[in-house]
Parts: sequence; C-alpha cells; structure tokens
Amino acid sequence: MRVLAAMSGGVDSAVAAARAVEAGHDVVGVHLALSRMPGTLRTGSRGCCTIEDSRDAWRACDVLGIPYYVWDFSERFKEDVVQDFIDEYAAGRTPNPCMRCNERIKFAALLEKAIALGFDAVCTGHYAKVINDAEGNPELHRAADWAKDQSYVLGVLTHEQLKHSMFPLADTPSKAEVRAEAERRGLSVANKPDSHDICFIPDGDTAGWLAEKIEMTTGDIVDESGAKVGEHPGANAFTVGQRRGLKLGTPAADGKPRFVLEIRPKENKVVVGPEALLAIDEIRGIKVSWAGLPIAEVNTGEEFECYAQVRAHGDPVPATARMERPGTGDDAAGDGAAVGRGNLMVTLTEPLRGVAPGQTVVLYQGSRVLGQATIDAARSLQRTAL
Repeated sequence: MRVLAAMSGGVDSAVAAARAVEAGHDVVGVHLALSRMPGTLRTGSRGCCTIEDSRDAWRACDVLGIPYYVWDFSERFKEDVVQDFIDEYAAGRTPNPCMRCNERIKFAALLEKAIALGFDAVCTGHYAKVINDAEGNPELHRAADWAKDQSYVLGVLTHEQLKHSMFPLADTPSKAEVRAEAERRGLSVANKPDSHDICFIPDGDTAGWLAEKIEMTTGDIVDESGAKVGEHPGANAFTVGQRRGLKLGTPAADGKPRFVLEIRPKENKVVVGPEALLAIDEIRGIKVSWAGLPIAEVNTGEEFECYAQVRAHGDPVPATARMERPGTGDDAAGDGAAVGRGNLMVTLTEPLRGVAPGQTVVLYQGSRVLGQATIDAARSLQRTAL
C-alpha cells in the first residue's frame, strides 16, 4: 500500500514507520507543523510538535530512506484544537485537547489530504489495534500493552477512518522493546523522553494561560447548599475535582477538605463540597460517534453492558449504556459518524470520581472500543439525595 507515516519526532512514530517500510509498503513521512510561532509550543522532553521534533522526524526518515515533508496545519490546529480548548473552558467544561487533535487534525485533516493524494492509509505510532471482523469491517481494540494503550484517545475515529488507519505498534508488548528496536535500527530518538502535557501551553500553567484568553471576573464560591464560603478570581480557572488553591474563608463543618463539584460560568459560581460528592453514578453524553460499525443495541435504543473510561490513563469501570434517540433510516446503517444523533446515557455500576462536563467517555466491550461521547452532564446520586 501507499502509506503516509505521521512523524511526530518521537520514538513510537519512528519505529511505526520503520515497520511499515519493512512490511513492504511505499512509505512517505510527514511532520505536522502546528504553530507558526515555535515559542508557543513546548521544547525539550515535555512537549511535542516543536522545531526539535521536526528535526528528529527528518533524521528518522533519512535513516529509513523515505521521503520527508512538513505540512503546515497551524491554522486548522489553532481553530480546531486551541480555540476549542478556550471555548470549552469559557463554557465551564474541561476539554481534552489531545482527543480533539486526533479527531480533527491527525485523523480528519491529515487523512483527508492523504486520501486526496492517493495514499491508502495513515500510519501512526499509537498503541492500539485495528481488527477486521468476519465481514471485513474494522474494529478498534486496545493494544497488547495495556499500560501504554492509547485506544481511549482514538475512540473518536469512525468506521471510514479506521479503514485507512495503520498502527504497527499494536502487538508490541512494551515500550522498552520499541526503544530497543529503535536503537538497533540506528534511530537517534531511541532514548528520547516521552512527551507530556499540553503542547500549546509553553510553561504548563493552564490557569495562567487561560487568564490571558478568557475574561476572568471575581465571583462566589458556594457549598452544596448554596451558602457562600469564599470568593474566586474567575470561575473558568477551576476544574472539577480541584482541591488546592480554593482559599476558602469558611471551613467545612467536619473540618475536612472541600473539592470543586461544579462550575457555573453563567452565574460565575464555583460549587464546592466533600470528596464523597465527587463520585459520579450517571453520565449524559453528546456528540456521540462509534468506532467502526455500531453494535445492534445502538440502533434499537436497547440497553447494553460495557465498560466506561473517562481519562486516557483511567481505569474502565462496569456500566450499562443506551442511546436516548437512536438513529433511523440511513443513519442507522451509516459509517458510525452520524449514528449517535442523540444522547448517550451511561449508568456506572461503580462510581467514578471527579467526572467533569467536557471530558470524553469512551465505551468498551472487552478490548474493543465501541465509541465515545463528550460528557454533557454528570450526576452523583448521593448529591441528588441530599
């Protein structure tokens, strides 16, 4: 196949490209330039998509003997990822920019351009697996190494996108093996540290970065009963589950720490309460999509058993789920992108702590990723009972 290898500049994408070449594919490497101002992206080992990474990607392609290009996606990244991040926080939600980047940049903009140029697939260094069912339809599954599994952030991929996705690291048992392979292949990134945190926030100070982008207005911090217990410099600077930095003037009756339970941007209020009230039992999801063809229960509106995961490295918990308004007609037989035109209702068998609107809930059955939704509301039955 003609394969476009997305080269981040890290060891995973370099080894993935090397394996694609070794498998006999016609491979071309491409690095995505996501900012026209290098200082706005992190440097060193903490970030990704920097000038340093571009050079590392070029060196890897040179060793592999494949063509190398840099594509400027900075404007789309700014609009679809950075501005989305700002807008979500301004609305009192907690977004996942890496999820949006995978959805809108790496497997939408990049794949669209790759297909238009005649490529058959896009290859990345993600730890995940695509398995075709008996009818040849692709399914997204967890990687062999669950500790490095990245299927959560790929839960936004649709049936059509999975048909053109290649993850050569799927069956690799550990990251140590990837590094050892890179060393054997003479790739200079063999010992390069993994990237962390949000690439477009240079110093890692999310609250400070947002303060320059969103107008912050002082307001009240209230407890679960609505009583004022303090003041905040701007509701948008807080996240659900936060404990530090509240500076409450009124201590809790039991003397225990309080946590952010809810952010109300329209009222400019932050609601705090005991840690026990962070335990969420029910989730309502919007912007639903299915990773591959949806299971039958999605179209009928029936309840189905699954596991729910709300963080990239969080533990999945048993749950039941159903679509409130399942698709009909053409949507019901669609490619997974438009089927979920309704709300995804998830009831957790085991409560999850600190779930916030704006986060993504990804559903699994065994190792298979069923699909995902953006969390619109999360409910604690204990808090409702108060």
